[in-house]
This record gives sequence, C-alpha cells and structure tokens, in this order.
Amino acid sequence: MKASPQFARTRRSTRLGTAAGLAMTISAMLFVARPVHAQNDAMTPIPIPPQPGAIVLDTGPLPGTRAPETWHSQYGSQFARNVTIATLTPFLPDPAKATGAAVIVAPGGGFQTLSMENEGWDVARALAARGVAAFVLKYRLHPTPADMPGFERSMREMFSGVARRPPPDPHAPAASLAPQIADADAAFALVRANAAKWHVDPDKVGMVGFSAGAMLTLTTTLADRDKPAFIGIIYGPLAPVKVPDDAPPMFAALAADDPFFAHGGFGLIDSWMTAKRPVEFHLYEQGGHGFGMYRKETTSTGWFDAFAGWMKMHGWLGAVR
Repeated sequence: MKASPQFARTRRSTRLGTAAGLAMTISAMLFVARPVHAQNDAMTPIPIPPQPGAIVLDTGPLPGTRAPETWHSQYGSQFARNVTIATLTPFLPDPAKATGAAVIVAPGGGFQTLSMENEGWDVARALAARGVAAFVLKYRLHPTPADMPGFERSMREMFSGVARRPPPDPHAPAASLAPQIADADAAFALVRANAAKWHVDPDKVGMVGFSAGAMLTLTTTLADRDKPAFIGIIYGPLAPVKVPDDAPPMFAALAADDPFFAHGGFGLIDSWMTAKRPVEFHLYEQGGHGFGMYRKETTSTGWFDAFAGWMKMHGWLGAVR
C-alpha cells in the first residue's frame, strides 16, 4: 500500500538521528501512564462525555481501524481510547486578560489511551486562568481491543512481558508516530490561522506534553518545520537527542521515583545545554509517573506553578500585541 503524501512528508521531515535516540524509549512509552494511586485504579467504562467546542482536525480518520472510540474512568479521571478522529478543544481566557500566549496540550497514555482530564482539560483550565489560550489535542491512537476485558487483558500481557515485542527500530518514532505528528501539525496550523479571533500571538504558540504526549511534543519540536515557541516535557523521555540550532526554550519536569524515565540519565537536558539553548529542569523527589494535575502530598504538585513562572520569566505572559 502506497503511503499518503502527508505520511511521506511527515516521515521525511523527522530527523533520523533524533529518531534513533527516541527509539530507545518507545517500548516503555507504549505502557499506559499510571499515577501512583492506591484507590480508584479500576477501569470503568463510561459514556463519551460532552466535549463542547471540540474542532475536528483535517487529518482524516485513522486508516485500517474499526473499533469505535470509547471512554473509561480510572484514578478519578476520564480517559479516551481508540481515537480515530483527531480534535482540538480550545480553552480561552477572558479576552481582557489574554496574554497572547497559547499552549497546545498533549495528554499522555502510551499512545493507547489519552488522559483527557488530568493531563488535558485540567491543565488547559489552569492555563486559561493565567490568561493563556490552551488547546487540548485529542490525537489519534494505536488501536486496542474494543471491549474492556480484552483491553485489560492486553495491558496485563504487556506488563507481564507475555506479549512479544520486536527490537527497537531506529526509525520507529518517525514511522509509528506519523499520524500523531500530523495531528500536532494540524493543531498548530489551526491555532495560528485563528490567532486574531482567539487573541493569540502567532509567535507565542507553545506545546506541553505528558508522557507519550511529551514524546509527541519533542518529536514535533525536532522535525524540520515551524517549531513551537516553547515546550514543556512533563515526565517524558530524557534520552539525548540532536538539537537543532533554533530549538525553542524547554521546561522539563520528572519525579525521581518515576518507574519509566527516572533511571535513564538526563541526556535530553545535557543535549539542550550543550547546544546552548534555554532549558529549565525540575527533578522532584517523589511523584511517580502520571502525576499531572492530581493533588498529591508531593512537591511534584508544584510543577504547574513552576511552569507558569517560567513562562512569565520569558515574557510570554505579557500583554497581547
């Protein structure tokens, strides 16, 4: 089957050297991002919730998928699964308080689910309260079994190591994330095209991602195309990468007890510093993986205030032009 021009263009534009570094973490990213919670950890099917204002992106349906989009609750939050049509939901501040800054928010979930509430809507509402236009990206996902027992079984097999996984492909991120990268590109294009209506400065559009969403944020940033004005990498992969000369300022946060990324070194931070690009890194003693906007008794809860302060330091929270 011949690849679509959009797929081919996306794949060509991704830096292969960077893809090789990110491939070392992709198998870990396929696990569902899970916060450290002792309660409400059962996945309970729920109806698809209202998503007022969601805009369908022009990337089309995910090819070759049949399972319908489904949602479930877990950890007191809402998750989407089998997303085949990408959407972008704006959370706009009061125009009188708009700073001109905008952030595309990419939830995590191992590219198999999306933590739409904890790592999406809650983040967007907090940004809008600071005068930042926020846009939650519901990007397309790898298909999973349609029924909940089948999905839970596939997760158990993955975590137990029963499922056989091929060795990392050095081009894996470019190939396997092509739909998600296309969704991110479409999100940036939509925000910039509507900048005046949404009181956004097109030069102040950044991106923040969580876990798999952090990987998508980083891959989008390192591609040969227009880049975000700034990025937030929240408990994402920290493998070293080849940093372009025009890489944007980066904010990164991770918990030292993160089971996926806390013990692989901080090569990404070193890469940004070696390239003499602005970077701020917060390593919290506790927080686990997937803390997001959950209120926890750990200092990781302070990541959002630190991120907002970092944005203010750079002048992105100034008056709209």
